[in-house]
Amino acid sequence: MPGWTRWLVDTRRWLALTACLLVVGALWTWAAALPVSATTAGRVPSPREGFLAPDFTLETLDGGQVTLSDLRGQAVVINLWASWCPPCRAEMPALQRVYEAYRERGLVVLAVNVTYQDRLADATAFIQQYGLTFPVPLDRRGLVANQYLLRALPSTYFVDREGIIRKVIVGGPMSEATIRTAVEEILGEGG
Repeated sequence: MPGWTRWLVDTRRWLALTACLLVVGALWTWAAALPVSATTAGRVPSPREGFLAPDFTLETLDGGQVTLSDLRGQAVVINLWASWCPPCRAEMPALQRVYEAYRERGLVVLAVNVTYQDRLADATAFIQQYGLTFPVPLDRRGLVANQYLLRALPSTYFVDREGIIRKVIVGGPMSEATIRTAVEEILGEGG
């Protein structure tokens, strides 16, 4: 049997080669891994309760810009809505009343219009009709809807001062009592 064929049938050599490859692979994985804490302060973003709210930056209806992570230290209600959505219309006045009652205590409401499914003129008319005074970010390309795994309108995320989602309500309309209870929790005032 030629020398190179003896090498192919030698079980000890195959085991040694396999062990070397496993060690090299493990070392490569360990060396190449970027710790989660290097990108998210140890918290993994996810649109679920108990997880860091996925960050976004959007243009607002008034021409400004809002970045969620810039609002750390404040309690934030993220409400995804559209002007054609009947439950959105039904709950928006309650959301405005709660905002007025708690904004001095650090509450921010971001009424994210899913502009990629709505018309800007209709959203503007909606805001004027209901006299809304909180920021209205425009999700023109559906990026926030994708990040937050939008399944229904309205969808509301209650985010505490550390940026952690404490409550998610998919669908609506929410009652004012439901909104107030969740807001008191993220402000640190609820039982």
